[in-house]
Amino acid sequence: MLTAVLAAEMRLNMRKFGIVLRYELKDYFSSKGFMFFTLFLAILGAAALSLPRFIDMSDFTGVQIVGNADEGKEISDENKENYGYIDLTENGIVQQEVLQQLYPDVIWHEVGSVEELETYVRAGYDAGFVVTSPTEYEYVVYNKSMTDGNTQMFNQAMQLFYRMNYCAENGLDLNELELVYNVPITVNEQILNKDTGSNYWYCYVLIIVVFMLIMFYGQMIAVSVTNEKSNRAIEVLVTSTSPNSLLFGKVIAGAIGGLFQIGVILGFILISYEINRQQWGCVLDMFLHIPADVLLTFAVFGLGGYLFYAFCFGAMGALVSKTEDVSKTVGGLNVIIMIVYFFALLQLTNIEGSVIKVLSFLPISSYSTMFARIAMGTVAPWEIIVSLLILIASIFGTGVLGAKLYRMGTLRYGNPIKFSTALKDLKKSE
Repeated sequence: MLTAVLAAEMRLNMRKFGIVLRYELKDYFSSKGFMFFTLFLAILGAAALSLPRFIDMSDFTGVQIVGNADEGKEISDENKENYGYIDLTENGIVQQEVLQQLYPDVIWHEVGSVEELETYVRAGYDAGFVVTSPTEYEYVVYNKSMTDGNTQMFNQAMQLFYRMNYCAENGLDLNELELVYNVPITVNEQILNKDTGSNYWYCYVLIIVVFMLIMFYGQMIAVSVTNEKSNRAIEVLVTSTSPNSLLFGKVIAGAIGGLFQIGVILGFILISYEINRQQWGCVLDMFLHIPADVLLTFAVFGLGGYLFYAFCFGAMGALVSKTEDVSKTVGGLNVIIMIVYFFALLQLTNIEGSVIKVLSFLPISSYSTMFARIAMGTVAPWEIIVSLLILIASIFGTGVLGAKLYRMGTLRYGNPIKFSTALKDLKKSE
């Protein structure tokens, strides 16, 4: 008899939960702004990654447009950069034909004086070089950008000129010396487990993604809960369903909505990159060529971390009666999330360190640090299982606590309730 009553009560609670879940999901997916923003970002990302098919981005990718009739065609002179130089050395070590061979995408101009070179640079030359000795020169530029690498480029040319001049004066064979000096070395790498350097950047990006997911949708859940209290809709809702069903319905619906949005956007971007990977010359592999096992681990732990914090945000939202007070209540929670986020990013360069190992077992941080360890280092299966079990237990524990705080705070209006005060009231009620 008791079992039948419990089963009936469970079915009733599940039915109430289903009603709330469907209502909240309808609120998400019927929102034109939500759907438009999702599709807009997804299509925009896919279109951006398809650009090399239609625009020559070979300066960045190193690959001409695949299928272009002009593939392999040299850059026209009007699209080349113009550099000027003046050779003030005694014997004249600079050889323009050598410069042209070293840098075919640059037009080199020899000028007669430093003043003339400066005038040309002001008029439109990209850069100028005044060679004052075999081992010294001055670099002339109008505005130097942050990515300016012209001095490194010309340093190589100066070194070559010096060797050529030295060999000519001493009767040596430059080609023979070059073979000895630049003997080719063949390296065959055999990575038995993980290539940490290659996996670093997409772990970095995924941590940012899950952080943004938690912050954005967590705030939405907290505001949603508070908004119902501020307009007193909660008084009607609690008469037709339970606070537990309301909180769990809101959190699960938010999880589904968030995963849908991130999944669509990320899916469009990753698929588009895989389709256009050849056109990109694989230059974005470090960000977008993510192994399936890493994506699966990211989905499991990322979803767990999101649910953990979503219940926390839902409980915090129940402690205030006005939406303008939400930021004050969730401020401490935001600080914790930010600290964990920065610690996780900083520890990516020390993936086998003790700090990140400890963080990978804590529910507040395992959503990012454990999947990073799996992607970049060596993790024993028992560690993954233990971390996942702790995270799952924490989700349920936070959900139960959040539901109690939600139930206690739903019909309490006025000033925000302090979290410590809410915990004391819960103990008294028990």
